Formats: sequence, C-alpha cells, structure tokens
Amino acid sequence: MKKLLFLLPIFVLLQLCLYAQVGIGTATPAASAKLDITSTTQGLLPPRMTTVQRDAIVSPATGLVIFNTTTNSLETKNSSGWVALSSSFVALPTIVIGTQQWMRENLDVLTYRNGDIIPQVTDPTAWAALTTGAWCYYNNDVANGAIYGKLYNWYAVTDPRGLAPLGWHIPTNTEWTILTTTLGGEPVAGGKMKATGTTRWTSPNTSATNESGFAGLPGGIRGTNGVYSTVGTHSFWWSVTEAGSSDAWDNNLTNSSSYSVTDVWSKPLGFSVRCVRD
Repeated sequence: MKKLLFLLPIFVLLQLCLYAQVGIGTATPAASAKLDITSTTQGLLPPRMTTVQRDAIVSPATGLVIFNTTTNSLETKNSSGWVALSSSFVALPTIVIGTQQWMRENLDVLTYRNGDIIPQVTDPTAWAALTTGAWCYYNNDVANGAIYGKLYNWYAVTDPRGLAPLGWHIPTNTEWTILTTTLGGEPVAGGKMKATGTTRWTSPNTSATNESGFAGLPGGIRGTNGVYSTVGTHSFWWSVTEAGSSDAWDNNLTNSSSYSVTDVWSKPLGFSVRCVRD
C-alpha cells in the first residue's frame, strides 16, 4: 500500500506532463498554446536541410516546418506541396514530376528578383519594337491574368536581374525535354500535361488527362506585331535556351494533339512562363 501511495504522485505528474500546457521560460503559458516558449535572447530553431533532403522526407505531414538552406527560406508543407514563408520567395503550389519540381501555375510577377519593375506594355506598336523585357495580359485584360498568368517576351526571361523568383529558375530546353521524356515522350506527354475538359481548352482537347498534375492551360500568345491570338487552343512556355540571335526554344501544347513540342520562336513574342525549383 505504501508503495502504491508513493507512486500515485508520480503518476499524476506524468499525466500533467502529457496533457497540460508546457511553458519554457514562463510559468504561465498562453491559454491557446500547447507549448509556449518565452525568451528575449534566443529563438526557436527548426530543422535545417537542403531541397534534396526535404524532398526525401517520407510522407511529410501537412503543417511540417523546415528551414530550406538551398532557398534560404522557412518552408511549410500544405496540401499542394512545400511553400515558402519568406517574403522574398514566391510561395506557389508545386508539383513533382520525376526528378523535377515545377510551379503548378504560370508565372505572374511584376518585378525582377532584385525588385526592379518589369514594364507592362499594352500598345501593339510599342510591343513590336521592344528589345528589352516586358509583360502583358492576354488582350490587355487583367481577368486573363488571373487565369493564365502574364505573357513575357524572351528579353524578360533572360534579363540578368532575374525573372524567376528566389529558389526558382526558367527551364532550359534540356529541362523541358527531361519533362516530356519522363512523361513518355513528346507524342503523349502533352495529354498528360494539359488540364482536362473544355472550360478553358477549346474542344476536342485531345488526350487531355492531366496525369502529371502540370495543369497546362491555353494562355495563347502575343505576336511580334503586338497582336494576341490562340487563347483556348495553344499554350507556349519559354525556355532560356537561345536558337540564334533572334530566336529561342519553347515548349507548346495544342487542343488538337497529345504532343508536347519543343520548338523555335522569335524572341519578341509574348509567351507564358513556368519555373523549376533550383
């Protein structure tokens, strides 16, 4: 009996530790906090790891927090993927396809990485004369931007100030080829990359399954003459790879084909942009 009486307080204490609030540096933890750490001289240090190490975590729980030493950013896991909490890092939903991690949406930034404004050019004559970076909405309609992101000329893509946000880069033609190869090759990869249905894609939206999760949409283009076309039927994404003094490589999809095609187009064109994680 004496032994049982001696063990009773220990049992009660263990129960308090398991179920009560815990305060570190404070005897009165906040009522809404399970753990309250109070300090004016020290901080809370989360696990630190590279992007490769983070992506090797098996079944990361929603809400998991790490510090990514590759992107120099605090990151958390949500239902769409890893997103950054740092203001300098664009936190867009991502999708892992093979060994690559892509933005799930088209780029929609107003500034270069260093904070400089990228000019918006609406006038078709002014657009046609550009040899420096610029962006526009399809048909100069901000509502299209909310769906398809912005269209950028190639000069913006390769501006040394950096179009891609911190931790990302614009893909090379080789990286687009890696993507299509991962998805079974150009003849079938397009169907696996396209969003399904005909809400955005014009019928027939051939072979569209979005099996990859890439969710490609037909954002159209702005021509070298400044005229808009092909929204609903085509999507074009720039690569950083030149094909000569006036042309560069891209990747494109169409509503009438299962192909994902790498091709060469003129640098002044306005195309969509997708980014890949560094």
